[in-house]
Amino acid sequence: MTMLDKGGPSRQPELEAEGMSRDVGFFGLLWASEGSLIGSGWLFGALSAATIAGPSAIIGWIIASIIVIILALIHAELGGMFPVSGGTSRYPHYAFGGFAGATFGWFSYIQAATVAPIEVLAAVQYASSMSWAKHLWSSHNGGELSGSGIVVAIILMLIFTAINLVGIQWMNRVNSVLTSWKVVIPVLTIIVLMLSHFHGSNFHDYGGFFIHGSEIKSIMLAIPAGGIVFALLGFEQAVQLGGESKNPGRDMPRAVIWSILIGAAIYILVQVAFIAALQPHLLMEAKTWPGLTTSAFQQNNATAAALNSAPFYEVATLAGLGWLAFLLRVDAIVSPAGTGLIYLTSSSRLSYGLSRNGFVPKALESNTKTTKVPWVGIIIAAVIGMVFLLPFPSWGKLVGVVTSASVMMYAGAPLAMGALRMQKPDLPRPYRLPMGNVLAPLGFIFANFIIYWSSWTVYSTLMLVMLVGAVIMLLSGLLGLNDNLKEMDWRAAYWIIPYLIGMGVISYLGGFGNSGGEPSGIVDDIGIFNNVLVGGRGHIGLYWDLLVIAIFSLVIYYLAMATRQTPEQVDETIEDVYPMSGGGH
Repeated sequence: MTMLDKGGPSRQPELEAEGMSRDVGFFGLLWASEGSLIGSGWLFGALSAATIAGPSAIIGWIIASIIVIILALIHAELGGMFPVSGGTSRYPHYAFGGFAGATFGWFSYIQAATVAPIEVLAAVQYASSMSWAKHLWSSHNGGELSGSGIVVAIILMLIFTAINLVGIQWMNRVNSVLTSWKVVIPVLTIIVLMLSHFHGSNFHDYGGFFIHGSEIKSIMLAIPAGGIVFALLGFEQAVQLGGESKNPGRDMPRAVIWSILIGAAIYILVQVAFIAALQPHLLMEAKTWPGLTTSAFQQNNATAAALNSAPFYEVATLAGLGWLAFLLRVDAIVSPAGTGLIYLTSSSRLSYGLSRNGFVPKALESNTKTTKVPWVGIIIAAVIGMVFLLPFPSWGKLVGVVTSASVMMYAGAPLAMGALRMQKPDLPRPYRLPMGNVLAPLGFIFANFIIYWSSWTVYSTLMLVMLVGAVIMLLSGLLGLNDNLKEMDWRAAYWIIPYLIGMGVISYLGGFGNSGGEPSGIVDDIGIFNNVLVGGRGHIGLYWDLLVIAIFSLVIYYLAMATRQTPEQVDETIEDVYPMSGGGH
């Protein structure tokens, strides 16, 4: 009888809190996830998606919501089984060993560490629509922080850091207040705009419901590049705080499921309300939805320029809703700030998990004596966030990379769930996903669709970031900063390396990148290798590329299942990184 089998399958193992306080209840977990879901995505996503796909962006929100809901349900099962801090960075480690844990753990960390600066950037960008704050934002190079804007952004990051260092209870209290506001304002905006300023012609005039010549592809592009998936990210925050939950087996799955259902409903309605409320004369001048974001149109139309800086504020202003415009300006600070706050929290928990798994220095496990928070991880996450404030321009230019990193992180969960169902079928699952054996490979396919749609330029950039992570972890082991790196299980390399290379080859040969054909107004200039190796060559036609991705994903999925750890190795891995309370009782 293995350690995890003691007490029979009906009894969930009593897992210790890893040195942190278990003070977070159901609403704390729910509001942590919801607070991450409702951030800058609602302020900018509706415009970004509409200028790529037109009114058909609504279809993109529905498709993305279905995909993310499936991934969230998978996380709900895993989170209930293993209520650990930084959970998304640890499930692949349990199922496949060290190499898988290191790979998906780094994707988890880099996406979380970069969200906080994106949210800060969004807040400053929105604030620049006010006369007293115009100097914070420069229109140079498509829009970027000015010197004084960088100073303000750094001050915001320091405030996030201070709140996190005070402790999880204080962070939850602040986040609960912020999230309540963040949910109320978009719901209020939806109701007011749809009841008072609904222009039905916007859905079929000015280019039509679909983008002519790119009806389907524009929807696929909008899902990652338009900020749709980015907006829907965040349900996993309840999972990241699993090690601090009062009743994780009961509360965590419910928090994950309810957060994504609420968030998806809000975002779909936000997109409908934005399209309906935009003044028709602006669309008439732009001629098409993508035309709203072109540099030439913005230079000749001050309203269009203001719309791109602060979309919903400008819509409310044009509609004569001054009181709503005021609330939206306040929300433009509150919503991104709240999301940035919780992502700084989760970044520190993910680095904590990576350290417990043995991939980064043990110092990242250091908790404060009084508040029991990982203070080293919080400070490092804040420093990384400040670095990301410097080189990146506007909100829309960075979301593609973060979306791709996030979905790479999510892709590890279906693999882990599928493997753990075979490795530990009798392990108690407070929530068991119906049809899990079907939804796990399907979730993996869907995750790879989004990675592919993000384009070759984004994927190549992400692989460079992946190499940086590999160097950091290698140096950590060579310098003896973490003892457990030597226990790396390389069997997962049999499928992870072909997976990463294969996705790169398909992305390079596919039709999403610098091959042309994207709707006008899309600027894809963030790829590191654009001038070295131009990808997205269009050698694999549309629809055929989706078939190739689906077949390739299934091959990798079942190869991963074949090389999974044995049940005994799972017990050993979990015991090493997450020991049982009281020696296994």
